[in-house]
This record gives sequence, C-alpha cells and structure tokens, in this order.
Amino acid sequence: MRNRLIMSMLTALTGATLLASTLFAAGPAQAADVPAQAADVPAQAADVPTQAADVPAEFGTDWHDPVTAAPPVPRPDTASCRVTLAEAKFRDFTPYHGTYTPPEGCGDRWSKVVLRLDGRVKGRQYDRLGHLRVGGVEIFRTSTPQPSPDGIEWSVEKDVTRYSDTLRRPQDVELLIGNVVDDTYTGVIDVKVSLTFHAAGRPAGAHAHDRALTPDRVLTLADGTTLTTPRNSERILAEVYATGSGGGCEEYWYLTVPSTAPYSCQADDGPYREVQLRVDGRLAGIATPFPTVWTGGWSNPFLWYVVPGPRAFDVKPITYDLTPFAGLLNDGRPHRVEVSVLGVPEGRPGWDAPVNVLVWQDEKRAHVPGALTVHREGSPAGTSTYTPARAGDEHRVDTEAAHRLTVSGYLDTSHGRITTTVSRTLAHTSAHRWTDGETTDALDARWTDGEAVTVSGHGPARTTRTHRTYTMDGTTTLGAADRLRTVLALGDRATAVTVQDGRRTAWSRLDDTYTGDATYTVNVPRDQRHAVGTTSERYRLYGAAAGPSGCHDRTLTTVQGVLVEDRTRCRGE
Repeated sequence: MRNRLIMSMLTALTGATLLASTLFAAGPAQAADVPAQAADVPAQAADVPTQAADVPAEFGTDWHDPVTAAPPVPRPDTASCRVTLAEAKFRDFTPYHGTYTPPEGCGDRWSKVVLRLDGRVKGRQYDRLGHLRVGGVEIFRTSTPQPSPDGIEWSVEKDVTRYSDTLRRPQDVELLIGNVVDDTYTGVIDVKVSLTFHAAGRPAGAHAHDRALTPDRVLTLADGTTLTTPRNSERILAEVYATGSGGGCEEYWYLTVPSTAPYSCQADDGPYREVQLRVDGRLAGIATPFPTVWTGGWSNPFLWYVVPGPRAFDVKPITYDLTPFAGLLNDGRPHRVEVSVLGVPEGRPGWDAPVNVLVWQDEKRAHVPGALTVHREGSPAGTSTYTPARAGDEHRVDTEAAHRLTVSGYLDTSHGRITTTVSRTLAHTSAHRWTDGETTDALDARWTDGEAVTVSGHGPARTTRTHRTYTMDGTTTLGAADRLRTVLALGDRATAVTVQDGRRTAWSRLDDTYTGDATYTVNVPRDQRHAVGTTSERYRLYGAAAGPSGCHDRTLTTVQGVLVEDRTRCRGE
C-alpha cells in the first residue's frame, strides 16, 4: 500500500521527497519538542521492560519491534498440527502462488484453526497492504509496519476456524503484499504464514456447538458478482473485506470535503462512506467502514513504528446477515451480489471489497423454501456544511449523516418455520478544520453502527444486539522551523448482548484505544529529523472472546520507539 501523505498541506511542500524523509530520524536531542504526555509515562512499574531506563532523547535508527495490545487467540488443550501455508519475499507486485494440503493426524473437524504471519523487513520502505487467499477465499487481510534501517520483526495471529470447509481440501494459495524495491526503497518484505489445527474434543454437545460457530460451506462469488447457494441453506452471512487504500484520497476518505471547500481531497457528498451490499439489485445490507489508519498515516510514521493503529495488522471483514434473503437464494439459480461504497466520487479508485459467503445448511432437508417478507429502507440522510475561514481563522466542514435498513424473512426448515429479522442503523458526525495552506489540519469524528438480529419460531425468540463505535480525534500542525506535530486518538469499541426468553445468554465488550503524539522536522535529511514521540494503546476485551478468564486488559506505552510500559490488569493474564 503506497503511503500517501495524509495531510495534503505536505503536498504543497515537497511531495514524495518529504515522504521519503519521514522514515528515519537521528541526531542531537531537542527536549523542548518532547510531547507533553511523555512526562506522564511511569519511570518504573512491576512489569516495565528493563530497556525502559534506556529511552533516548529522540528516535534513533532502530526501535522496538512492532507490538499490539490485542490478546492472543485462545487455544484449546487438544492435539495440534501445524502446516506452513506460504513463504515469500516481496520485492514487487508479483503474488506468491502455492498449494495447500490439509494436515495429517488432526482429523478433518477442528476445534480451532489459528493463522500466524511472521514478518521481517529492514531498510527503508512504505507500509504495504496484503491479502491471503486459499481456494479463492480471502482468509486474511493485513498491512505492514515501516522498518528501521537495522530491521524489525513482527507477527500477527487470527482465528480462521470459520474457513474450515475450505481448509478440508487441497487448495491453491495466493499471498500478495505488493511492494516496490529500488535504490531508494530498499525494504524486502519477508513473510511466513502458518496454520495450526487443534483437534476437536468430544464433550457433550460439542458437535452442535461447533456447527453453530463454523459454517458448513464457504463460498466465493463467481466472476466477482454471482452467487449460487445450496438449496437447503438456513443461515447465510456475507463477509466483505472493505478497505480504502492505494495512496489516493479514498485512503483518507474521512478527511474529504465537498467540492465547494478549498481542500486537496474533495468529494461531492463529503466524508460520509457506507459499504452497501445488494442482492439482485435490492439493498440487503449496510455498514460503516472502519476508519483504518495505516502505519504511515496522518503524515507521521513516528506514531506507528512500534504500536500500530487499531486493526492495521488484522483487517476485519464487515459481516452482513443475509438469512432474510435465504428463501430467495435457495431456488438453485445464480443471483447477483454486488458491493458498492456510497459517497465515493464516480470514477475515483481506492476501494477493494472482496466477498466471502458463509452458509449453514439444514441436514434433514434437500430444499428449504421461504420468502422475504419485510424490506424497509430509509433514504440516507445527511449534510456536509462548509464554513469559510474569515480573518485568518480556520475553514470548517461539519458533517452529519444516518441511514437505516430493516429486512425480515422466513424459512420452512426441518425444525419448523424460522423468521429472521435484521435491523441496522448507521450514524456519522464529524468536524473537520484546516487553515489556508493546510498547515493545520484537524478532525474530530464519530461513527456508530448498530445492529439487531432476531431469530424466532423455534423456541423462545433470540435477539443479538451489537453496537459499534469508532472515533478519531487528531490534529497535525506544521510549525516554526518546519516542525510537524501530530496528536491523535483512535477508538474501536463494540458491545454485543444476546437475550433469549428474557435472559442474557451471551455478551462481550471491546474497547481498543490508541493515543499518540509525535513531532519531527520535515524537509531536511533524515539524520536531522530530531523526532520524538509517545504512543499508547489500551486494549480491553471482556466476555467469551477474551478466553477462559473472560477478561483481557493490556496497556502498552512507548517513548522514542522504546517500550516503557507493558501492563496487564486482569487476573490470570
């Protein structure tokens, strides 16, 4: 993924030359530029790494390897088998192609399948976007950290048990992390991807539990648009790995403004984006895209050298529940499934949105008939209001937007008529401020994505409510002596509660918060950057997703690339 300068004020300076200069820093200290919160970092704590005492006055030519505060994937205590899925060194945009063979000795039903990517790179390089496909199914999407001259190593884990249907058979493998290596950008991205299969245990009811979590079939769209499902499908989910990237304005869609405003990234409807999925032309799902900040984002790679922004290394797919449409899809005919991003100006590139379809089947019926009974689509409502700068003040764009969709349908299954109702409500508010020349550029934004799925007809009705909130609050300022400072806070939060017969049967809560403050000198050789920066991530996860303890709470803090705090707060971690 080519790393465009997110704040277009820098384009007015020196463009690609400036970007190349942001990658490294070394030189004498400038203590006056140390971010304010650096003083609040505890000097010692019970679990502070020993290198905390060796914090330099500014960034050098090496720093701590990338790390996130997210929990490891919980693993069962059963026999396991490991398979190497891919090994490659990426110098260009040539994909790695290989062959996957299922493991021997772990059966073909697994309680957990864990993907692990191990990577290393050194020298100078942009952040890059990558994908991994097995049998045409995208099972992992990621981006890379930017390296130090001395080199870094990192790893990412992901639970891929949901793709077990694909992994039970030999498959073609495609891995691509597009890259450019030349005299200036020297970093070769060296990665290895493995899968660890944990054999299924045999506790009472294990088979039914596994079926509830793991689909019977994993499908892709023929020719990118055509879906044919089994005629006995009783639950259908679509996954869309939607990412705005590629170095243009859509990589930073949340900063775009109406064409009436004097800003370098414009869009007719401003910054509102919505990922829509249609079945045979009818709107079937809406969702808010996550505002991912890649590891060169907000004009300041010093924010991300050690701690990436939320989801940057593990891009999560948007999930749509298409079960209300199963009665239509179960006719055995091909149907057209299309994904689009509302708000993108016509002809503008930058969005990629591959689709997987997960299907659960009725084991006792060859055909499950049904019908779509409710389809209520509200019109997307929103405004982006531009207020011009006056007397040296700031330009401003205020945006408010919302959309709602409710669909319902029934299926006549072997265990009776089942009705599924899905309601989704989206909202977005933001205030974007900038000065002439964009030497100050600020955004305060909030997105919400609420969903309720009710399943009724076989026993007491069951409702799962999920509420997602994404936040971004940041300012980049180019000040005296070409000192560029970025202060940024990001939030990825979600709650989910399932209620049946008046009782809560499942719940989870996520709060992943990142804060950063970094300053460096632009338009000078890299050994004169004099970069300083403090970053912090606190990742809190509660409920079954957090593992046996039901609790994960970890905080990481770095100063000038040194990890000075790694603290956990849950018992048993």
